[in-house]
Amino acid sequence: MLLKDHDARRLEDDEAGLSLVEVMVVVVIIGLLATIITMNVLPMLGQANSSTATTQISQLEQALETYRLRMGRYPGTDEGLDALVTPPSDARLATRFPEGGFINNLPTDPWGNEFLYLHPGEHGRFDVWTYGADGREGGEGEDADIGNWTEET
Repeated sequence: MLLKDHDARRLEDDEAGLSLVEVMVVVVIIGLLATIITMNVLPMLGQANSSTATTQISQLEQALETYRLRMGRYPGTDEGLDALVTPPSDARLATRFPEGGFINNLPTDPWGNEFLYLHPGEHGRFDVWTYGADGREGGEGEDADIGNWTEET
């Protein structure tokens, strides 16, 4: 039995597309994959933020050491980390201040907060730290404080 052209096209049209059950199976599979990926990636994001904060603190430490070498002292707590980018008002000291500052710009921590600075420090010559994701002292995990005296976990 030979099929005419219009009968062959009708068979193809009837077979074209996916059934509702097939579409639902695909959606469920995509949902499961998205859940698995999310559960594995989100914890790594917190760890990456902590590593980024540690790296930024190291960069600030280097800038503070360079400041001390050029200016003869560390900035005071009242001057803060702004002293790394803003020339001093004292004309004599301003001549030692490099064009562009000791660091291009002050970074914020990975959670959008400013880094904190204390000189003299409680843990060393100076302290540079962030309170972590929650922005409050103390905490664990991503909320833990990260400073130039802490070890990266």
